[in-house]
Formats: sequence, C-alpha cells, structure tokens
Amino acid sequence: MEQVTKFSNVLKIQPISIATNEAVNYIRNRKLHKIQSLKTRWDKFNKQCMGGIEPNTIYTIVGISGSGKSSFVNTLESDLIDLNPNQDIAVLDFSFEMVSFRNVGRKLSSKLRQTTAELYSADSTLDDELLKRVEEESKKIKDYPIYYVDTPGTVENIASTIEYFYENYAKGKKFIIILDHTLLVEGQESALKIISDLQKLFIRIKKLPDTTIIQLSQMNRNIENPERINNPSMHYPMRSDISSADTIFHASDYVICIHRPQLLGITCYGPNRLPVKDKIYLHILKNRDAGESTILSFENDLKYNNIIETKVENQMKISFSNNMFKG
Repeated sequence: MEQVTKFSNVLKIQPISIATNEAVNYIRNRKLHKIQSLKTRWDKFNKQCMGGIEPNTIYTIVGISGSGKSSFVNTLESDLIDLNPNQDIAVLDFSFEMVSFRNVGRKLSSKLRQTTAELYSADSTLDDELLKRVEEESKKIKDYPIYYVDTPGTVENIASTIEYFYENYAKGKKFIIILDHTLLVEGQESALKIISDLQKLFIRIKKLPDTTIIQLSQMNRNIENPERINNPSMHYPMRSDISSADTIFHASDYVICIHRPQLLGITCYGPNRLPVKDKIYLHILKNRDAGESTILSFENDLKYNNIIETKVENQMKISFSNNMFKG
C-alpha cells in the first residue's frame, strides 16, 4: 500500500514498442487512405501541410488587423465540410471576436459572390431574387456540423467547454477546434500568463483522437515600423512579430502568417521584389514536419471573404538561417 501511495502521482509511462507500433500503423493507414488529411481549396497550402488539415496538430494563424486571417479561417472551416464529404466532422468554433451570424454572413458572401455590404443592404436594398438565393444557400449551411461559442471566457471555461463538447458531440469524429482569437481569452492574470495557460491546454487537448486546433492570434506593431517598411530585407514577418511569440511558437506545429504588404504602403515586397497589388502572402514560419519556411502567393478576394490561389507557381522556400525569420 505504501508503494502505491508513494508513486500515485507518476505520469503514464509506455515502452517505445507501443509508440513504434502506432507510428507504423499511422504510416500504413496513410498509405491505404484510411487516414486522410482534411483538404482545403488551396492545393499549394495542402501540399505544404501534409495534404491539408492534420489531426493531433496545432495551427496558429497570425496577421495584422485587416490582413484577412478571420476570412481565411472562415473559408477553411467551410472547406473542411464541403470538400471532405466522406469524413465525419465536428467543429467547435470559439468566435470571440465576432458574433456567430456574422460568420455565417461571411460564408454566404463567399458562396454567393456578394459582398457582405450587398447582403446587408448597406448601399441599396437587396433584391428579392438574391434574397431567395440567400435563403436557399442558408439551408445547406444549416446542416454543417459547426457549433459556435461567441461569449468570451477564461482558459478554464474553454477547457470545460471542449471536454463537454468532445464527450457529447465529437467523440469518434474528426474534431476541429477553432479559436478567434488568443488575445480575447479572459482572465485575471497577465496576457502572457493567460496565453501560456491556453497553449498548455491546447497541447493536452490536441492529443485527443482525431483532434485539430486552429487558433488565430495577432501580430504586434513591429512590422509597421517605418525602418522595416523602408528596408526590403526586413519586410517579411518574423517570429518576434507575433504577440506572445515564444509561447505560441513553441506550442504550435504550424505557424502561418497572412500578410498584405499593400496595407503598409509597400510597393515591392521583400528582397525578391514581389508584387503587392491585390496580393496576399502566406508565410509558413514554422512547419514541424517539413522544417522549412515557405511563402505562398494568393490573389486578394477578401471582398467575397476568400483568397484565390495564383495559377502561376510563386512559392519560395526560405532557409531558417535567413535573418528575416529570426526572432
């Protein structure tokens, strides 16, 4: 009895043989397509991310205000349902920045190729035919296995909500957790402590079977410094540009920065002098599987809450030794 009591707090220990069997089974099942990543509409993104959105993985999406990160994730969320019809999926979306119906409005905007201003009769009254199309499209969206939480809470609230949802809705399914965004999590502690606790929670939660976490976060103001804007070698986002950079960077399997250099008045982007007009760049600053930083080029279609993959391959692999990515 003393032995049991003495070692009652020991963490679970397993031999490497069990982990090896799990690795081989994973490789075999990937080969047999029994395990598949969830596809998005962006082939280049899928290629860089093991075929799409992977289970047991934390994706962090960062950007400055107005960069399109929320629209990107909103589109990605829809794609997980639309483009993976044979997968049983449950999405829990902590939409702390935006009320739920606005998220649905963005989905309708993307699908109907209408701006949200047009849908909301901001400039002129929505005509009856378009309203009919809205109502028809909304019937499909109602069937999406997506559940919103738009009341901000603490890390403890988030943990309890995830555990409840997993047991009652997501167990045995592909479980996708989305949080928009990290700086809106509530608590009495410092922002750094709250985000640190959140990352510890997500590291634990991502180990649930078939569970993926997609979190949005903010970039700090460093990238808007005139010294950087005027120096092409300093244009590209760096690890240190992320708010609470070390904590988030260490916890994440992928760190993806969405950037619109045109917002900063940049006319030629970076030392490669990339075009900026109507361009959005995805900088994959961390890829735990590939170990390479990459820039992907997209066309700005944010007025319809979308980004469009460029037809001409415009992808660059950037070495981690490059000073532009050092934090």
